[in-house]
Amino acid sequence: MVKIRLSRFGSRHNPHYRIVVTDVRKRRDGAYLERIGYYDPRKTVPDWYKVDVERARYWLSVGAQPTERVKKLFKLAGVYEENPA
Repeated sequence: MVKIRLSRFGSRHNPHYRIVVTDVRKRRDGAYLERIGYYDPRKTVPDWYKVDVERARYWLSVGAQPTERVKKLFKLAGVYEENPA
């Protein structure tokens, strides 16, 4: 099974995450199939996350399952919209 989840990077008390597509049997920070974005929970400016919408839609169409946090980021990025602007 393929999942879309967050992979943690950064130093202690300063996390930032990559949004990655990976096999569920791999470790959280292990090898991944593709990186499709990033998320920085500590930033307050508009670029605190970025998602490659086209690749996210592709992976969802082939059956990849996003985690709860990734679903929220996808909704903010407009991945689930039918008619993109």
